[in-house]
Amino acid sequence: METPTHEVEYEQMLLSRHTFLNQGGGRRTNSLMERSAYILLSRIRIQGPMSIGELSEAFGLDASTLNRQTAAAMRAGLIERIPDPEGGMARKFRLTDEGARLLDSEREGIVDILDQVMTDWSDEDIAAFAGYLRRFNHGIEAIGGRPWPRP
Repeated sequence: METPTHEVEYEQMLLSRHTFLNQGGGRRTNSLMERSAYILLSRIRIQGPMSIGELSEAFGLDASTLNRQTAAAMRAGLIERIPDPEGGMARKFRLTDEGARLLDSEREGIVDILDQVMTDWSDEDIAAFAGYLRRFNHGIEAIGGRPWPRP
């Protein structure tokens, strides 16, 4: 018997295959960064400078994975290491001006695509959809114990 939850699972699976929103596939070919860098930079922007340990806890990933991701982002000039602004021992990562610029550009590109996808939606429908997505994400975050800070 199919339930509404089965429908959500199926639609979520379909949504996850649409990489044009975050990896330059489909009609959008000018993606500026990989999905992992986009998420990493987004988290650092909203939370402020973060250490490897803080990133590991936030993402539920091991330090070696985050070391690879942060090293790639540093080589690309997207983030830099700084002393802990609060005086702690661990060095932290913060966005560079270039990282902030590219993150803003990437986000605007994704918003442009979403505007095309939802061109015939009313503002009320878009707001309702955003509310359902937020609620869905809050539920996932509650189960995983890793809330994502929001502006």
